[in-house]
Amino acid sequence: MRRRLLAVLTVLMGVAALLLCLPLAEGYARGRTEHLLLQRRSEAVRFADLAERMRTEADRAELAAEIGRYADLYGAGVVVVDTAGSTLAQAGAAPGAGAVEARGRALTGRSTDRLPTLRPWGPGSVVLAEPVGRDERVSGAVLLAVPTDAARRDVTVRWSLIAAGALASFAAAALVAAGIARWLLRPVLDLDRAVERLAAGSLRARAGSDTGPPELRRLRQHFNAMAEAMSDSIGRQRDFVADASHQLRNPLATLVLQLENVEPHVTPGPGLAEHARALDEAERLEELLDGLLALARVESGGAEPTGQDVSRAVRDRVTAWGPVFRAAGLELTATGVPDGLWAYGLPDAAGRILDALLDNAVKFVPCGGRVEVDAARRPDGSTVVRVADDGPGVPEGQLELLLRRFARSPAHQNIPGSGLGLAIADEIARAGGGTLALAANTPHGLTARLHLPPAPDSRTSSGRMMSGGPGVVRRAAEG
Repeated sequence: MRRRLLAVLTVLMGVAALLLCLPLAEGYARGRTEHLLLQRRSEAVRFADLAERMRTEADRAELAAEIGRYADLYGAGVVVVDTAGSTLAQAGAAPGAGAVEARGRALTGRSTDRLPTLRPWGPGSVVLAEPVGRDERVSGAVLLAVPTDAARRDVTVRWSLIAAGALASFAAAALVAAGIARWLLRPVLDLDRAVERLAAGSLRARAGSDTGPPELRRLRQHFNAMAEAMSDSIGRQRDFVADASHQLRNPLATLVLQLENVEPHVTPGPGLAEHARALDEAERLEELLDGLLALARVESGGAEPTGQDVSRAVRDRVTAWGPVFRAAGLELTATGVPDGLWAYGLPDAAGRILDALLDNAVKFVPCGGRVEVDAARRPDGSTVVRVADDGPGVPEGQLELLLRRFARSPAHQNIPGSGLGLAIADEIARAGGGTLALAANTPHGLTARLHLPPAPDSRTSSGRMMSGGPGVVRRAAEG
């Protein structure tokens, strides 16, 4: 937008400069032409007076000497003719184009009152004529072929000064226009960045520029007020979920403990089975509260995206989950994970999302199944981490449901979990500018692809990975 505004302003200033300097240059050229005409016409009048007084040979010799000195001094051509067009005296070069017309006007008693406008490229000489005598007593004409070199040099110099002034004025106006455009668009660009950050999930994003026109400053204030109100509203909702989840954990833990303490006193039979189901439901409720608390923390936007070593995260998580997969009778492999895969996301986003995906695979892939993890860099610098299994998978129409909160495939309703694991993983990916997508694997199974944007500067993105063992994240990311 700034470039377009500057282009429009530059074109307008260029047109204004041309409209100002062209008439000025043309006016000076016409003025210099009039000055030349007045100078040479006075000399032609003097020669006409000498020719009118010419009676004897001595007068003719005086006229010839006078026009000869003039021709030598100014490099002009002077011709004195009678009414029949015969030459009475001549000095210098004979007049060229325009001489016949000028002589005809002079023989009718009219002096030359206009010359072609002089410009740097021409004409090289002009012809003017003055009648000898007046009215009905015209007895001849004086023709002057005047060189215009000096006058054209004056025009060239003045036009150069005008052009230099126009360029200097244009440059100064362009600098002023650039400053004005920057002043006008700085709050717009700042507001655009704030909207982009807000749309990406950063509720603390605000427009900070306090410059620009009053209308844009008011718009910034209104936007900040709107963002503040929205942030407060969403923050209160998330705080309520987090507080409720946190406050319910203590009485729920007490309830679970009491149920476990009561178990030895329950006699075998239907009561013991009901007691076991009640304990399972209490533990499931505890997992659900942990998941809600983890989701509220992710959505709060408290952590800022940062660079991270995806290669190291993938290897660490595969190593940490290896014993869990072996205990479940599953094969976990990591193939094609090159070194130096850096990406941008929430702290340890790759490790936390892998925890959720691998925990999901442990639950739903039957014994004897195989899970593969690989990572690669795209041409645009982003990183893709793929987790593929050969389990039963889910129908194509139910894939998009897996990333929703509390959504589960109808075939897996009885498998333990809160239904929040993949939703939390998707939220972590999106909060850092990435994406998490699920697709069917060939010939059967499920494939999850985590796409993370490239790190702005991988050299400053070193740091210790934050992922722990499977138990650290499993309870908060179960699905």
